[in-house]
Amino acid sequence: MAEVLQSLDALDALKAQAPEAPKHVQKLDKFGRAYATGKRKDAVARVWVRPGTGKIVVNDRELEVYFARPVLRLIIQQPFTAAARTGQYDVVCTVSGGGLSGQAGALRHGISRALTYYEPELRGPLKKGGFLTRDSRVVERKKYGRAKARRSFQFSKR
Repeated sequence: MAEVLQSLDALDALKAQAPEAPKHVQKLDKFGRAYATGKRKDAVARVWVRPGTGKIVVNDRELEVYFARPVLRLIIQQPFTAAARTGQYDVVCTVSGGGLSGQAGALRHGISRALTYYEPELRGPLKKGGFLTRDSRVVERKKYGRAKARRSFQFSKR
């Protein structure tokens, strides 16, 4: 059972024992890589980051081949730009599910998390840029008695 405090001094002693903020430590596998999972919509990206020349391989293909649209490549490069680490890390990832836009967002989320595992001091700039937050918006399900999720069938008087 919890002990009963008899004075305000005892309360101050308890306050002094409060745990500190968690210290983030480097998390690497036996090959010296940081692993993280990124998600967006229905897409899931498994990302491995290690020091290198800035080469990004997606599903055994080059970034330019897999993501042909420049906007998607720009989205994927955002964490490196925010952390001022452009061209310093190699990324190997597998993405599945969703469309190309969701996969690019999942890859950005995974790269951001993997960078914080490799360099915990990068957590501040990446968090400030909003790259560590999982975008929780997903497609709304279709309801019965409706044409789509919210759209009704056309009304007819006769």
